Amino acid sequence: MDNLEKTKKINFLDRYFHISERGSTIGRELIGGLIVFLAMIYILPVNTNILSTGMGISSGAVFAATAICSAACTIFMGIFAKFPVALSAGMGMNTFIAFTVCGILGYTWGEALTLIVIAGILFFILTLTPLREKIINAIPKSLKLIISAGLGAFICFVGLKMGGIIQADSGTFVKLGNLTSPTVLLTLFGILLVLFLLNFKNPTIKKLAIVIAMAATAIIGVILGLLNVEGMPTFSTNNLGNISEIKETFGTCFKVENLKVLGDFRSYAIIFSLIFVNLFDTTATLLAVGKDAKILDENGQMIGGKKAMLADAGGAVICGILGTSTVTSFAESTIGVESGARTGLCSTFTGILFGLTLLIYPAFSIFAPVQIGADSLTPITSLALVALGAMMFSNLKEIDWDDKIIVFTGFISIILMILCYSISDGLGFGIIAYCIMMLGAGRGKEVHPLIYGIGCFYVLNFALSAIIPLLK
Repeated sequence: MDNLEKTKKINFLDRYFHISERGSTIGRELIGGLIVFLAMIYILPVNTNILSTGMGISSGAVFAATAICSAACTIFMGIFAKFPVALSAGMGMNTFIAFTVCGILGYTWGEALTLIVIAGILFFILTLTPLREKIINAIPKSLKLIISAGLGAFICFVGLKMGGIIQADSGTFVKLGNLTSPTVLLTLFGILLVLFLLNFKNPTIKKLAIVIAMAATAIIGVILGLLNVEGMPTFSTNNLGNISEIKETFGTCFKVENLKVLGDFRSYAIIFSLIFVNLFDTTATLLAVGKDAKILDENGQMIGGKKAMLADAGGAVICGILGTSTVTSFAESTIGVESGARTGLCSTFTGILFGLTLLIYPAFSIFAPVQIGADSLTPITSLALVALGAMMFSNLKEIDWDDKIIVFTGFISIILMILCYSISDGLGFGIIAYCIMMLGAGRGKEVHPLIYGIGCFYVLNFALSAIIPLLK
């Protein structure tokens, strides 16, 4: 009887997820889900460090919110859309929210969560309509690649700063960090190790390079700490917080004092940037995974793609409600597909594993920032940001280098994202410059009206940013 019940359950899973139909097995799906989880687990400590450091939210609350969102959204993607795609807090958007929105612009973390939720709701509405597809089609491929590469450069810059490799300087703005500091040297070791592993011959090691490098750096840090070397990461729950503190962030976005943020015109540029970047991130990932999983039709359209887009758009809504940054589909999902997974059972299992991390939260204390004088450095998690930034920056290889307008647009966008410490500002100046150069070259008709509309929006935003403070 037990064997019969077991067989029925296996048959149900097979039929529901179309496992045999897509040429997979339950075993392959579970192994694929485990590999994806291992490849993505770094997101939990990295996102926690970024948001707790930059926004001032409790580490425990951020970790719990990130783990719950990752679990819920990934399971929903698996069961509802039946896609082998995992979701979690997007790298890049978290640094933008923490260090630009809350850091430079001075928004409180409650106000920032409100903006994230509103951006998520608008993104969900876009997904329900044909407008999402129209906007994607309106943006030239090279501009999409430039945005992704610029995001990578920004992430890398933040990683170098958080690791102490670069530091502020009154004369030159930034300079090389203190290479006599053991903490900075540990960061440097981790970055060099992850770059080495990312170019390793073994493809499996390449895919797990970030996790392996973080584990190795953590182990070395603990050993050096035991040898009384100062500034090393340790297992300590002193400043870790508690995951029960998520009650402090849950629903904060709906408080009246936070909703008042909509009266600030700058908020709309932030919302626009969140939607814009998430639009390309999620779509590109879904198409890449769909191609590898062989779930694209003869026209290159995803089979059940609407459900997959609704699943990731739903994640963009609930993240701010719980207390974390924008959730998006992750390219690491392709690792599971490469290992043989083809269905939503893979992502369902990945989501379950994300949920179980709540039970071992204290173990992540090793990734907490190390206090060195007035600075908080993150020698372990910094290497992940640098590695991710480098991988995203490689998208520039696919732009049309023979088109000078594209090259100049890329340069302007990326350099200003870094120097303005703002993805939004760099993106805005890049699009404005692109429109002006296309008009100057007599190629204005090649630019979609939506691009001109986006450019005009940013012109208005920059103008109001300059004028309104003078009127107060």
